[in-house]
Amino acid sequence: MPDATDRRILGLLQANARTTNAEIAREVEMAPSAILERIKKLEQKGLVTGYEARLAPKKLGLGLTAFVFVRAEEKGTAKVGARLAALEEVQEVHQVAGEDCYLVKLRVRDTDDLARLLGAVKSIPGIQGTRTTIVLGTLKETAQISLTHLTDAAEGDA
Repeated sequence: MPDATDRRILGLLQANARTTNAEIAREVEMAPSAILERIKKLEQKGLVTGYEARLAPKKLGLGLTAFVFVRAEEKGTAKVGARLAALEEVQEVHQVAGEDCYLVKLRVRDTDDLARLLGAVKSIPGIQGTRTTIVLGTLKETAQISLTHLTDAAEGDA
């Protein structure tokens, strides 16, 4: 479990991955070399898994977001999940409990593009059916994880 300083560093990186070590050092009142070491350790521990730029889908012509529930045969579901994840329009694939096996988030240009992609999804061997929900508007979308629930007291429990 990260300590208070690591949580501050994680929060700063999560808010802006382009924040320099010097800026983080000023914010947490440490030397830049110490910040660099802490960030390396956070990466080695797998707490920081990567850095990426967030793009504006609509400005790139991907104006339609949809969630697709996918039901698959029990045999070979891992292969189905891998094939779903390999589709370039697919942003997320979640294995879920319940009637369906996967929840897939995807972005496409329009409904014609969605129909084409759903055809590709349905042609994957092992898929029994799909249910699609088109997003009309997004109130919140983030990849950021809340760090406020983490405390130093929980460190001994991990």
